[in-house]
Amino acid sequence: MTGLRKRSVNLVGHATSLALEPEFWAVLEAAAAAGGQSLAALIQSVDRERGERPLASACRVFALEHVAQTTASGRATRAID
Repeated sequence: MTGLRKRSVNLVGHATSLALEPEFWAVLEAAAAAGGQSLAALIQSVDRERGERPLASACRVFALEHVAQTTASGRATRAID
């Protein structure tokens, strides 16, 4: 993985800086597009559900879970074909 990439996100009316590796940003962007929502809306959703976890960590965990679900769905689809 390469270095962190910072982006500014508006959460509940407050600008928040979020730094993630480009690979995580790519997964979050794909997840947002797949869900028919903006990246900001996806991050707001992650923020609401994160509990005590830092936002950057919650975004990474969300991205990993998204990839795992997508991979599992792909396997299930291939098994049916």
